[in-house]
Amino acid sequence: MPGLPESRHQMIITSLLDTDLYKFTMMQVVLHHFPEAQVEYRFKCRNGDIDLRPYVDEIRQEIGDLCSLRFTPREIDYLRSWRFFKSDFVDLLGLFHLDERFIHVAPMPDSREIEIWIRGPWLHTILFEVPVLSIVSEVYNRNVHPDPDCAEGRRRLAAKIERLNAVPDPEFRIADYGTRRRFSHDWQQEVIVSLRDGIGGRFVGTSNVKFALEHNLTPLGTMAHEYLQACQAVGPRLRDSQVFAFNTWAREYRGDLGIALSDVCGMDAFLRDFDLFFCKLFDGVRHDSGDPFEWGEKLIAHYQRMRIDPRSKTMVFSDSLNVPLALRLFEYFRGRSQTAFGIGTNLTNDLGYEPLSIVIKMTRCNGQPVAKISDEPTKAMDYDPSYVAYLREVFQVPEVSAEVARN
Repeated sequence: MPGLPESRHQMIITSLLDTDLYKFTMMQVVLHHFPEAQVEYRFKCRNGDIDLRPYVDEIRQEIGDLCSLRFTPREIDYLRSWRFFKSDFVDLLGLFHLDERFIHVAPMPDSREIEIWIRGPWLHTILFEVPVLSIVSEVYNRNVHPDPDCAEGRRRLAAKIERLNAVPDPEFRIADYGTRRRFSHDWQQEVIVSLRDGIGGRFVGTSNVKFALEHNLTPLGTMAHEYLQACQAVGPRLRDSQVFAFNTWAREYRGDLGIALSDVCGMDAFLRDFDLFFCKLFDGVRHDSGDPFEWGEKLIAHYQRMRIDPRSKTMVFSDSLNVPLALRLFEYFRGRSQTAFGIGTNLTNDLGYEPLSIVIKMTRCNGQPVAKISDEPTKAMDYDPSYVAYLREVFQVPEVSAEVARN
């Protein structure tokens, strides 16, 4: 049955392609520009009432299985077929494997939480995040929900498909961004196939490279927060870290993968750096925190100040989306800008249970703290508080409490 492993010992991750495309696009930048960078990532579960300690041994076993994997010749050929991947990078992947020495998983003393940290060369640790989060989510789900209500999941998915097919405008399109917090590998696959068969061209692809290959879909993604965070340490000056990140990306991809990420230091700080050059250079911007309507208004006004037609650019929404919110955003910005929607957990972990809200974020690079200042305070991570205060000062980001943000 999709969503339920055949046995307790079935490997959760069976391919190194079972991750998001932006991991590979960022990894190539690391190889060519920051091959000696050393980093640290840390895990956080935002669900206050979840105890993951009983599953530590299972999680470790699955990570051990993950570290036994290599890219297959078919997978290497697939990656080589994309024009933005260079031959030396794909050759490296042909030799690559994840190393257990760089990851630590343990129950935290005097706490209901577990700690997962990843430390080592950025080039050799960047591919841990997505499969490890998928492992934690699936290990938890197969223990807590050993007989999942897939019928309820299919009913919910069918209702989403019906609503999507009722939209008259063919420009409304969605993608799957749900690998990290999926209920299970098999359930994500069922969701993807159901969307592909159920809504046709309205389903434009998936961030998951393995499923893109297996189901003849377009893999989607550009950059993630860790890239801009690391540039706080590897760039020439903290204040110029976003400019440095976008310039380096543009030099690497020469016009491909042209969606910029806006919320590492907040939208206002992003727009101060996203000047006319970047407005023309990048195809659009991705939203990942804060009020999406306010964010879109700010971006449209910014393009207009730069005398750029916002209708020639794309706004990609990917923060806690569901189908009704995506439809509201589409209608709100219709005719004012192109829009695209990446829906994650609400697609791949919607069987009627509360999904885990888990993240792995970069916290240090080359021995110094790095951080993300989200436009959504409830997404706060356990970053170095003195560094976060300094980052706010440098990027002129006022501190807003979670209580104020909710009101």
